[in-house]
Amino acid sequence: MNYIPNILFVLALVAGVGYFTKNIRKVIRNIRLGKDVDRSDNKGERFKNMAMIALGQSKMVRRPVAGILHIVVYVGFIIINIEVLEIIIDGIFGTHRVFAFLGGIYDFLIASFEILALLVFVGVVLFWIRRNIIKLKRFWNPEMKGWPKNDGNFILYFEMVLMTLFLVMNAADLQLQDMGADHYIKAGAYPVSQFISPLFDGVSEMALIIIERTAWWLHILGILVFLNYLYFSKHLHIMLAFPNTYYGDLNPKGKIDNLEAVTKEVMLMMDPNADPFAAPADDQEEGEPEKFGVSDVTDLNWVQLLNAYTCTECGRCTSECPANQTGKKLSPRKIMMDTRDRLKEVGDNIDKNGSFVDDGKQLLNDYISPEELWACTSCNACVEACPVSISPLSIIIDMRRYLVMEQSAAPMDLNNMMSNIENNGAPWPFNQMDRLNWSKE
Repeated sequence: MNYIPNILFVLALVAGVGYFTKNIRKVIRNIRLGKDVDRSDNKGERFKNMAMIALGQSKMVRRPVAGILHIVVYVGFIIINIEVLEIIIDGIFGTHRVFAFLGGIYDFLIASFEILALLVFVGVVLFWIRRNIIKLKRFWNPEMKGWPKNDGNFILYFEMVLMTLFLVMNAADLQLQDMGADHYIKAGAYPVSQFISPLFDGVSEMALIIIERTAWWLHILGILVFLNYLYFSKHLHIMLAFPNTYYGDLNPKGKIDNLEAVTKEVMLMMDPNADPFAAPADDQEEGEPEKFGVSDVTDLNWVQLLNAYTCTECGRCTSECPANQTGKKLSPRKIMMDTRDRLKEVGDNIDKNGSFVDDGKQLLNDYISPEELWACTSCNACVEACPVSISPLSIIIDMRRYLVMEQSAAPMDLNNMMSNIENNGAPWPFNQMDRLNWSKE
């Protein structure tokens, strides 16, 4: 018996899964570069959010056309790839349709896979049309040029090809079953590929076997390539959407957390018994003051970095952003894309040097400009619109804190307001004694 195909299959499988595992470990390492934050509370609510938002796609269907198409493609692609289990077993042991012994259940599964494959193909074509023919505005923003634009199309082509190979494989298999070819047992029901099968009428048995085997090999190799492509693509959200929705912020949307470093300083100032020359906290180096706000990705917490990797680049956040709608430079989607790009750059730096070597760059200014940050109205529209619970606002707020508290670089109007609050107890430039003058009239 010829074991070479089995050996080649095992080598391809090990290489594909091994490379994927290596890259996922990099992602986890990069996310852990962020500061610690406790998201272990309210486990029941967190699991509910994950089930409703990531699995149930509850926020996707708020835009019905895109939402329904996404559910079809997502569910179809996942369920179809259950067959990968059978392909792996067949590839390792040299069997063919090893689960055929399930009889009617197997017929139902294959028929379901085929119908879903057709629906996925149609859904992907419609997505391609929306993106490239109709040219929805949110897919053509400035940040979507180059790789982000191509990435969106590449994944659509990938899925078209994989679904086509799946149906061609089944169509050739059905023809071989009808011929009574050796090794091709009668198994499965083929409601879609039965219409493709007549294209192979008159084709010799050997040619059909070559077609079926070629489609089989390209299908499984395509899945392995797709799996490893995820690391370089926005489509990493296929997996990260689940932990991202689980660890999402459960506080009311309008609540902004207090900066712990500032709270400590205020408490120190208000404590008459405090020693201003006391040793710093355990987690700080001797004499090193705590940094206020965020200027680079390592200042962010790990949930914010997970947010960046999970971004789907769908643009719903930007399309809902009132600042963006009025022509401001801010795009919440770009904030997340820039954060992810900088994080990958830092990760590559660590891979190259063993530890991070200062590259003279940071997230603030080199990727995200102060103009973008100050254009934000803090309305939370982007957070509400995101289908996978990402919060661009949290990053914007933390970076603005750095500008104000570390660089004193707030806009003039904001500086005036803060001066008025400090001197007059209100945002307006009026003496406190005159605050009720309006009532005299």
